[in-house]
Amino acid sequence: MANQKAALLEEEKVETINQSGKDPKDGAASEKDDDLAVAAEPPASFVRAHAKWIIVVVVLLVAIGAYAVWSYYAVRESTDDAQVDGHINPISARVSGTVIKVLRDDNDFVQAGTLLVDLDPKDYQVAVERAKADLANAQANSTAASVGVPYMTTTSSNQLVAADANVKAADKEVIAAQARVQEAQANYTKVATDLKRMEQLVAKDEVSRQQYDSAVAAASSSRAALDAAIAAVSGAESRAAQARAQAEGAHTVPEQIKITQARAGAASADVQKNQAILAQAGLNLDYTKILAPVTGILSKRSVEPGQVVQAGQPLFSIVDLDDIWITANFKETQLKNMKPGQRVKIHVDAYNRDYTGTVESMGGATGSRFSLLPPENATGNYVKVVQRVPVRIRIDKGQDTEHQLRPGMSAVPEVIVK
Repeated sequence: MANQKAALLEEEKVETINQSGKDPKDGAASEKDDDLAVAAEPPASFVRAHAKWIIVVVVLLVAIGAYAVWSYYAVRESTDDAQVDGHINPISARVSGTVIKVLRDDNDFVQAGTLLVDLDPKDYQVAVERAKADLANAQANSTAASVGVPYMTTTSSNQLVAADANVKAADKEVIAAQARVQEAQANYTKVATDLKRMEQLVAKDEVSRQQYDSAVAAASSSRAALDAAIAAVSGAESRAAQARAQAEGAHTVPEQIKITQARAGAASADVQKNQAILAQAGLNLDYTKILAPVTGILSKRSVEPGQVVQAGQPLFSIVDLDDIWITANFKETQLKNMKPGQRVKIHVDAYNRDYTGTVESMGGATGSRFSLLPPENATGNYVKVVQRVPVRIRIDKGQDTEHQLRPGMSAVPEVIVK
């Protein structure tokens, strides 16, 4: 009986729980928890006071954060309109010729002085040999002309002295002949006078016929001597005239010496000309080997073996990786405090890496001025647009030892302007 009563009581308890959804014991426990929650809940004034302090702290943190952001960007100017830049050097043939070898290809990294293309040198070797022969001939002519100058000077000077001496001797001979004429004239005059007296004496038979004949013979001899003296004067004068003519010809010696010296100078100039021709031929021979002018990476190959190239024809382009900078196109409103020498932080997107650098120079004009079709603001369709000015930023040395940077890569520079 006792067991049956206990079972009935248990069934009633289960039904009660099913109908109310709560265990009587649980209800008692929940009432206790509600009482504890009411007892632990703070008063409303205390909650409002703490909420005000929390809001004040949040506002202060936001203000500090905003000030920190403002102070960071207030001294910096940045732009994403920037790229890595560098020199792209064209490599051209300096002489015409047939390509024998092409030793390098696109994207090859080469050092300055590396042989890239080899042209056929035979024609230029022949030109060098011919220039050497011409130079030897010119040197021989110059040597002969140089030796002839002192010889000509000495010989001509001697001739001039001899001619002057001959003129003086001829003049003296003329004077002597004229003196002999005077002497012969005096003798003839005396003999002629004596002959006239003899004629008078012979007529009177005061002298013998023999004496008269002797006087006639003496007069004839004296006349002959006078004629000979007169003829001697004419001969002496002719020789004097000839000596003067020779002397006049000899007086052209300075001009002849100048002509000889001029010929020697021309021969020397011819030597210099042939030396220059030989040097040019040597240069042309050297130009058959086309070398890399700078260290960098090759691109745009346009030459093949067997091709005949002309002087000035482009064969390669080479990017000089030792001279790399950043070209940043800042807005004109960002340039107020920017100047060369300011430090720059550069972020390169390709490698997600930061570099340091320095503002090197500012562009001479805005980018629009260098465009193919610059804006024409005088047409009446003017719309004000913020212009951009290219700024060159030099990357500090030693940061790109592996030559990873390439012209055209995107970059984001940040210039510290204050």
